[in-house]
Amino acid sequence: MITPVAGRAGAPQATPIATQHTAGRRLEVIGVWKSYVDKTYVVENVSFTLEPGQFLTLLGPSGSGKTTTLMMVAGFELPTRGEIRVGGRDVARLLPERRNFGVVFQGYALFPQMTVLENVEFGLWMRRLPRRECRRRGMEMLEKVGLVEFASRKPRELSGGQQQRVALARALVFEPDALLLDEPLGALDRRLREALQLEIKEIQRRIGISILYVTHDQDEAMMMSDRIAVMRSGRIVQLDSPTEIYQHPRTPFVANFLGETNLLPVIECQSEGGVAQVRFADGSLGFAAQPRGGSKKPAGSKMMLSLRPERIQILRRPDQTDSVVTGTVRERTFLGRQIRYVVETLGQKLIVSTTDPRLLAEIALDHRVQLGWAHGDAQLLAESDD
Repeated sequence: MITPVAGRAGAPQATPIATQHTAGRRLEVIGVWKSYVDKTYVVENVSFTLEPGQFLTLLGPSGSGKTTTLMMVAGFELPTRGEIRVGGRDVARLLPERRNFGVVFQGYALFPQMTVLENVEFGLWMRRLPRRECRRRGMEMLEKVGLVEFASRKPRELSGGQQQRVALARALVFEPDALLLDEPLGALDRRLREALQLEIKEIQRRIGISILYVTHDQDEAMMMSDRIAVMRSGRIVQLDSPTEIYQHPRTPFVANFLGETNLLPVIECQSEGGVAQVRFADGSLGFAAQPRGGSKKPAGSKMMLSLRPERIQILRRPDQTDSVVTGTVRERTFLGRQIRYVVETLGQKLIVSTTDPRLLAEIALDHRVQLGWAHGDAQLLAESDD
């Protein structure tokens, strides 16, 4: 977490950036499509709203259209059709420099011949602000990201994490309507990446800036975001809070992409009050939560059941849960904070994760075990993503 550098005793204190900067204006992406020469659409009918002060992540695998979408918002790509509105005004045809966005790429793109302070001031120079004002605001922003003491250094004299903070400071110093970040932490090692995730969130909290963030890292998206737009093949397949997407995915793709899950083919027998009774491949019955949104499937429909490994219990009594199945332990792995089992049941292998250390001594390979879960811990899904 960033700690601002204290000013010298008796020196006049700069006005905190947080009191100067507003959260920006609402960003609306409305029915945006993008195709190239071969007429293949790489983004299809994408719509979302980034509210002032919100952190929205575009999450998806390579080729899902997330970076192209961000580039259209930034102005580096033109949409084939659709609107991009800021404060109600369509900016889809404006040049990047005519849009009030701060942009940070994975490579940071710092000017090697300039000092850290000069890099941060650059956007203010381009806006033809007075030199003294550029210096004042540049130093305030360096204080905000904890780099005042590095103001006179060149980028090559900084660590990767420090360079990333300089790029953030440069993008924030002119008080943009939103900050656009394209996989900015992808080149860093895991520990530094996790530390900078916290720093970015802390900077956002202090400044109140809206952030549109692109990543393929599920953990990163879960930790940082207020909302996540999961993208696949150029489309948004689910847009919700991290908790809602993890606990109530709408498709098998979302369930599998955001975290680890077990997917079981089932037949829906009947449903009432948000709870569905399902039949497994071996004829046994269980329970799950009905899908949220969309049209209701008739009884007898083929569905998929998504069951997170940590929501499955290894039972000592079969009456502990709504659903119970019996299986054989085929793999057992001790991972320090958890024990991971692979249990063969229902014609496939289920992954079970537990933090109960007693089970390590009690359950060995080839043991027969009973697995169970509450209906609210299993999510019923459509059979396919179509």
